[in-house]
Amino acid sequence: MLGGINMTIKNVTIAGGGVLGSQIAFQTAFSGFNVTLYDINDAAIAHAKELLASYVPEYQAFYDDGDKATAVIERMSFNTDLAQAVADADLVIEAIPESVKIKADYYTQLSEVAPEKTIFATNSSTFLPSQFVEYVDRPEKFLAIHFANQIWKNNNAEIMGHAGTADEYLDELVAFAKDIRMVPFRLYKEQHGYILNSLLVPLLDAAQKLWVNGVADPHTIDKSWMIATGAPQGPFAILDVVGLNTPYNLSLAKAEDDEEQARIVKALKEMIDAGKTGAAAGEGFYTYPNPEFTQDDFLK
Repeated sequence: MLGGINMTIKNVTIAGGGVLGSQIAFQTAFSGFNVTLYDINDAAIAHAKELLASYVPEYQAFYDDGDKATAVIERMSFNTDLAQAVADADLVIEAIPESVKIKADYYTQLSEVAPEKTIFATNSSTFLPSQFVEYVDRPEKFLAIHFANQIWKNNNAEIMGHAGTADEYLDELVAFAKDIRMVPFRLYKEQHGYILNSLLVPLLDAAQKLWVNGVADPHTIDKSWMIATGAPQGPFAILDVVGLNTPYNLSLAKAEDDEEQARIVKALKEMIDAGKTGAAAGEGFYTYPNPEFTQDDFLK
């Protein structure tokens, strides 16, 4: 260690500049690492830069040393060529869409271009490393590190290997997580959804079923949860933070054999097609930047 930075991992590439990928990139660069953000085209990079810029005031308000957030984006690199993006990467964190085919194709390509030293980590919220291990050329260096949305304050990092992951790389990711101001949670075995989503996804799923089955509207469901538990947000406010594309993809994977999931897919697609994809878009189940659940009279 030197100056708080892990000396094995210096250069980090984040693959995917969506809501969480951009947050991981910003947090990592803010913590002093060399960061490259990779995405598939210039439009995706431009969107990622918009998201990154929106985090600057959040960091200024949250961290005592938050003023240095103003220089973070200038120090980052951006690339739409995967080989160039990972050319000197010590660690690549994948945060691309939750699709088995997309991830399998990505890891096949990544294995062809990444240096031998590179550790591969997935931030997948639901899939297991073992589901993709056949597509990587270094199974002992392949594992998962999962972050929560609003990473700067919800600073947990869940670290999970598969049966063939070498302990030394699990240890390295634990050290890395600490270096980017996370609290690391090392899992003993693979678990769909890790700890956090094993608890959270059933809640979000149940809320969406209440909605699409016509039992109650999203705001009523959120109010019920918030009043009964004292939580600062309800499940639909959480879905807005996550972004509706992720729950849509998850429900799509289950919709073929599940009528309720098919109704969720239909309802979410209507919102996505209307541009109501969540907090980052300015509208989802709530309107932003001042959503109704933050109003004084919401729970009255």
